[in-house]
Amino acid sequence: MKKVKVLVVDDSALMRKKISEMLDTAFGVEVIGTARNGEDGILKARDLKPDVITLDVNMPVMDGLTALRIIIEEQICPVIMLSSLTQEGTTTTFEAMEIGAFDFVAKPSGTVSRDVDKVRKELVRKVKAAAGMGFSRLTRKIEVETFDDEEILNEIELAPVDSAGFRAVCIGISTGGPKTIFDVIPRIPSDINAALFLVQHMPVGFTASFAARLNKASRIYVKEAEPGDIVTPGVCYVGRSGSHMTLYKKHSGVVTIRMGKTPEHTFIPSVDIMMESVCKSFGKQTIGTLMTGMGDDGAAAMCSIKQAGGFTIAESEETAIVYGMPREAVERDCVDMVLPSDKIAGEITRRISRGW
Repeated sequence: MKKVKVLVVDDSALMRKKISEMLDTAFGVEVIGTARNGEDGILKARDLKPDVITLDVNMPVMDGLTALRIIIEEQICPVIMLSSLTQEGTTTTFEAMEIGAFDFVAKPSGTVSRDVDKVRKELVRKVKAAAGMGFSRLTRKIEVETFDDEEILNEIELAPVDSAGFRAVCIGISTGGPKTIFDVIPRIPSDINAALFLVQHMPVGFTASFAARLNKASRIYVKEAEPGDIVTPGVCYVGRSGSHMTLYKKHSGVVTIRMGKTPEHTFIPSVDIMMESVCKSFGKQTIGTLMTGMGDDGAAAMCSIKQAGGFTIAESEETAIVYGMPREAVERDCVDMVLPSDKIAGEITRRISRGW
């Protein structure tokens, strides 16, 4: 078996050592070099020709974003960013995704994280996922129009609404999602008669910034879900990292959002738990959509939605960065339609407008 060759770029000698050890001890992965800054990283990448680069953000001489632009321009290989959990760190991380990074892993304790081994499993999974895929698909830049928050909010009536008057769209996405989801949410029209619920597997501390950036690019209002939010058509609720997003339907028909850490699950928030809850409140008025990601989170709930009379969509292998989650749903025979990412929003809009 050919090993995935990785170049580790970080200005901290401790981080270079720890990250290299984490990857070198993983089955099928080999660290072929390290670099102390972006400039050093580019020179070594040109020479060593790695399959994947792990790239720190804050470095002297040349920072991670500058190096990333050159790596993408020269089409050297996919890049996974190593980010800190600060506000500045989350903003920079999503800038990197827009430039063309494959994905990111958050350092648990800041720029120099002695406990970085906590994210070993996630880093190894993402390194393997990035390796060997078509470069153009991995590094496609996000190009979106931006919209004014105030104009969007003026078009939305945020007063309590009986859920019988609108539908629900739930979307589950993971590895490769922070970029791929821009093929969907920004293409949803502002007047859609549905509330949207999005779970993107992401480290704690990143979903607020993720929702804000997605909101800027969308015609609908996108927000990080909060306990007690009244579910309203024309709004996309993003599940907060570290909490499951579920719904509570009152006797009046009004639906509100609940947040919690139970039940235990590999992912919090979980796509399955969110989708099952949405389906319980909206029944056959639910569209389930499962997109790029590793594992099977969401596949069981897609079956529940289909059985309830709802409609289910899976992203196709041709556009999915990782064809894991959607494939699981397809193999369980609970998918009504398989579509590339850039066709999903149009199909959702058509289904909502004509009632399936």
